[in-house]
Amino acid sequence: MKLAGVVVWYHPSQKDVDNIYTYIDSVEKLYIVDNSEGQDHKKIVPNSKKIEYIFYNENMGIAKALNLAAHKAIEDGYNFLLTMDQDSRFSFDDLEKLKKIASTKNLKKVGIISPWHRTKLKIEKPKDSIDYPLDVMTSGNLLNLDIYQKIGGFKDFLFIDGVDIEYCLNLRKNKYKIIRINDIELEHDLGDIFYRQFFKKEFMCDNHNYLRIYYMTRNYRYIRDHYSDIAPDFCRILVKIKGLIFKIICYEDDKFRKLKSIFLGYLDYKRERYGKYSK
Repeated sequence: MKLAGVVVWYHPSQKDVDNIYTYIDSVEKLYIVDNSEGQDHKKIVPNSKKIEYIFYNENMGIAKALNLAAHKAIEDGYNFLLTMDQDSRFSFDDLEKLKKIASTKNLKKVGIISPWHRTKLKIEKPKDSIDYPLDVMTSGNLLNLDIYQKIGGFKDFLFIDGVDIEYCLNLRKNKYKIIRINDIELEHDLGDIFYRQFFKKEFMCDNHNYLRIYYMTRNYRYIRDHYSDIAPDFCRILVKIKGLIFKIICYEDDKFRKLKSIFLGYLDYKRERYGKYSK
């Protein structure tokens, strides 16, 4: 495995910079794609010959940033790419362990090798040391770049939310699979998630900002339209809107803009208007 890595930054904190030290020793090269606007962050980039820092002074979206790094990795002769979120970190030598386990597998039909994501989500970890999930979050994944090219990479026009889901379902549609190594954990911060109870039923509130709500509303419907044939139940749940509206009204802040974003996201989906949100 000839492994490069990419982390996508957006106005990173020092903690986000420190996360890099938990995996940089296990990659041969690291591309930092800085999606921040207004000011670069060259001063806080770790001092390493492995790092290539990329800054265009714009938020190009997660999909385009990942594609940019993947194309550079391919040009530089790498066949796998570690994809990291800025808020994620490995413990000890877990990435080395993940690479070692991956090296024992036949990876010709494997699009992603993923660790288990340790987050705030109340999801029970599988008992099996290895399983084959329908989708995984982008961070901490070893991306097979040969298969990446065959399925056309990430969808730039989705911009942010749903990019990882679409890629995983595209793998499944093209008869490739995802391997998750549950004995290897990635610590992944997922923002301001909290839980509330209503008549003894517990609800998870994502508490995403209104722009994220817009992208989720729009992009999840695109995913449903293109992948319901291979994952009908998953896609049906993905676009459920009643529960989202209930949680926004009852428990979350910035209610008006979030509810408006649901309407605008649906409207742009119907108009087939994608890319970065524009007022």
